[in-house]
Amino acid sequence: MLIIRLQRVGRKNDPSFRVVVTDSANSSKSGKFLEILGSYNPRKTAAKTILNIERIQYWMSKGAKLSDTMNNLLVAKKIITAEKINVASKKLGKKLTATIEAKKATDKKSEDAKKAEAEAKAKAEEEAKAETEKPAEEVAPETPVVETPTEETITAETA
Repeated sequence: MLIIRLQRVGRKNDPSFRVVVTDSANSSKSGKFLEILGSYNPRKTAAKTILNIERIQYWMSKGAKLSDTMNNLLVAKKIITAEKINVASKKLGKKLTATIEAKKATDKKSEDAKKAEAEAKAKAEEEAKAETEKPAEEVAPETPVVETPTEETITAETA
């Protein structure tokens, strides 16, 4: 499958790009391409872009797809009518995804811990309630209190 994308050609810390059509199996760093369709220099104040619009449209008619960044560049230049694609989330990629998944896992663990704590508390309350509501037959009968006469009561009765 053919793809129209940017290929970096600038020096270290001074990026500039070629717009090339290449096979999607080729790496963007391999240097293999079918045709140069223009250039893009984001470091210039007006982001200098030179595009061969006729050739881009020709390759698109042949079935070449656009990379997300190229799509956004052509939409900004009003060469094609489409919506821009959010490429920021793709650049963050695996690191962002791993961070989000780790946060979800910790949130789930804390939710599980809260649920377990609530269940334990409810169970303890049920046991306490069951303890206070025992039927009368389960409660041991009290032993009758027998008063034994003390010395004072004996002397008072005899006097």
